[in-house]
Amino acid sequence: MNRVEKREFVASLREDLGSAALVVVTHQSGLTVEESTDLRCKMRDAGASFRVVKNSLARIVVRDTNLSAIEPHLKGPSALAFSKDPVVAARVAVSFVDGNPKLSVVAGILQGKLLDAQAVHALAKLPSLDELRSKIMGLLMAPATKLATIISEPGASVARVVLSYSKK
Repeated sequence: MNRVEKREFVASLREDLGSAALVVVTHQSGLTVEESTDLRCKMRDAGASFRVVKNSLARIVVRDTNLSAIEPHLKGPSALAFSKDPVVAARVAVSFVDGNPKLSVVAGILQGKLLDAQAVHALAKLPSLDELRSKIMGLLMAPATKLATIISEPGASVARVVLSYSKK
């Protein structure tokens, strides 16, 4: 990669990471091409990205940004998983780690806050933003449904009484 390509790569990665809510630093040693491709496909399907990045370039990308806290963790065979959803990248990375010991979660950064590996694992167990939204909508809709049922019940009771009298 020449200097121009490196500058373009750094600019592109800085833009991608800047729009991400969560960035997870992983160490991958010995992943085969098929395993790496499988992980990338799982990330893409979930709405996240996974990129193997040279540490020196990754340090340049995160320097002087709200991601600078992960700079000390960029050592060894590093790769970055990131997503706009604050849970997706962690969930896919942790589920892949459970089935493949060649990948390990080192740290993460969630909207400017540094997370250790245990916090990333805990974050992966949380429901996604869409799941939380659907639960909130269900909670908001439940009182309206109950109110409609209560309001319609007296009319239904009268109709059942009239029906039973008409059958007699």
